[in-house]
Amino acid sequence: MRVFLTLLVLGVATIVSVATLSSAYQTKAAAATEADDIRQIDLDGLKKLLHRDPKDTRPLLVNFWATWCDPCRDEFPDLVRIDEDYRGKPLNFVSISIDDVSDIKSAVPKFLKEMKANMRVVLLNVSDPEPAMHIVDPTWDGQLPATFLYDKQGAIVFKHFGRIKPDELRAAIDKEVMSVK
Repeated sequence: MRVFLTLLVLGVATIVSVATLSSAYQTKAAAATEADDIRQIDLDGLKKLLHRDPKDTRPLLVNFWATWCDPCRDEFPDLVRIDEDYRGKPLNFVSISIDDVSDIKSAVPKFLKEMKANMRVVLLNVSDPEPAMHIVDPTWDGQLPATFLYDKQGAIVFKHFGRIKPDELRAAIDKEVMSVK
């Protein structure tokens, strides 16, 4: 009987240990997946993102931000709500971090997790930001945050430098989403 109880206790202990390790592994794997979901783009990647497939008629909302930018951090909850509210609607939303590439596995995913952000995020990895800014909008001087809404033809129909006014952005998005058939 003692042998049976000893084996039973050892068996239960083994199951608990495996379950705990499995849970810890899954938590680490989930965190790694979140960080891996943030991919780097270069200048060519930015061009491809902005000059979309002509078959994609959804408006494109692009927001440039950084974790070290206080106005960006202040505005981000509004962007998360906008992303949540427009999921399932014909809107393509990409959030572009301009943080240092070394932050792609640390500060950026940590911030996104804190914000409960689910939108598509890329990190712009360029040594000189001037050409990137000129591609996005020749009048953009690099101020952050910067938000651009492109219509289905790829023309800028809304832009805002600094913290967005959510009602203004929503009105612009609604107008473009309504035009998608």
